[in-house]
Amino acid sequence: MAQMIGEVLEKLIRNSKLSSGIRSCQIGDVWERRMGKTISKYTDRVFILNQTLFIETSVASLRNELHFQREDIRAMVNAELGESVISEVVIR
Repeated sequence: MAQMIGEVLEKLIRNSKLSSGIRSCQIGDVWERRMGKTISKYTDRVFILNQTLFIETSVASLRNELHFQREDIRAMVNAELGESVISEVVIR
């Protein structure tokens, strides 16, 4: 049975170390799309390291608000990426 090229590539990426690098590249786009330009503008850095999503901001009120929304952010990012990539969210 012939597989589509996309299916083969998806399986290859999922089973290799490339997956985490690709997810790290996607997180910036996901963050801006889901959180909006305003929050994205005040977020200094967003990155994934070892299934942990790190969100850095110098705005204390935003940091506080994001801290209370950590579980919602984790669920939203995992849903957007289509798989359970994030197990923890750290706000700095």
